Amino acid sequence: MNYRRLGSSGLKLSELSLGAWVTYGGQVGEEAAMKCMSRAYEHGVNFFDNAEAYAHGNAEVVMGNAIKKIGWKREDIVVSSKVFWGGEGPNDEGLSRKHVYEACRNSLRRLQLDYLDLFFCHRPDPTTPIEETVRAMDDLIHQGKILYWGTSMWSKDDITEACTIARAQGLVPPQMEQPVYNMLQREKVEKEFSRLYAKVGLGLTTWSPLASGLLSGKYNDGIPPGSRASLENMKWLKESVVTPQNVETVKQLQLVAKDVGCTVAQLSLAWCLKNPNVSTVITGATKPEQVDENMKSAEFVSALDSSVTERIEAVLQKRPGLGPED
Repeated sequence: MNYRRLGSSGLKLSELSLGAWVTYGGQVGEEAAMKCMSRAYEHGVNFFDNAEAYAHGNAEVVMGNAIKKIGWKREDIVVSSKVFWGGEGPNDEGLSRKHVYEACRNSLRRLQLDYLDLFFCHRPDPTTPIEETVRAMDDLIHQGKILYWGTSMWSKDDITEACTIARAQGLVPPQMEQPVYNMLQREKVEKEFSRLYAKVGLGLTTWSPLASGLLSGKYNDGIPPGSRASLENMKWLKESVVTPQNVETVKQLQLVAKDVGCTVAQLSLAWCLKNPNVSTVITGATKPEQVDENMKSAEFVSALDSSVTERIEAVLQKRPGLGPED
């Protein structure tokens, strides 16, 4: 396993990591989660991603119990959570100082930890001034409850504003962003954020590298029972991601993967890792065998030479160009 710095920080994350979205506390129970986490750790994974919204907090409970039962040293793992959707009350969501503080406290309780390594603003909050959120995160850092804070699915302009406010006020700026990044969704990482890597030292903990499983090829012959696209609360996946055009794209990518000597899922993960601005690629798994397959993808990064990447681009046919200077 290779380890990459989180942007301009000194923190090192395994280039492949494991997340709890959708699966933990939902598709995956505590025993299966513990097996997946243990297997990932054996492969060198040190970063485990979570959020208060995942399974309404139960994903954090499952992960916290697993960490406790496995008995890892706290120094050996990096654990994250995210704040935005915490409940039904008027102050149970968003990025107000009140909810940021309470979300952090509740996440720590569910995870059974004294501090979070990374704490993300899960979405932008247009109803809360960015300065209020920046100050709340700075407070949590000084209280020792979190070590780094960042954003998820924010725009370039909002991240820039947060960094500007922090530096002007002597506060800790956001260190990382967690965007979607895969062969079918590239715009933010490759175009919108292109100036931020050097300008503010932004790190990326990217998610959905397999486009919610589409790039694994499991939907090539329809929607199998028990898959994400078959879940009642994931109808959007079936309608907007598992489309005939996207499925055909995956079938063409499988031909490239076959020549490389890997699966299309491994090709997709290796493609994400090829981007030097990516600090870590968050993977998901419901069983240890999936963890094994995902972790092998790092072996194929060097195989993605110019001839292979050109073949991939010919299939994708939508490489975004860089925009004008800011």
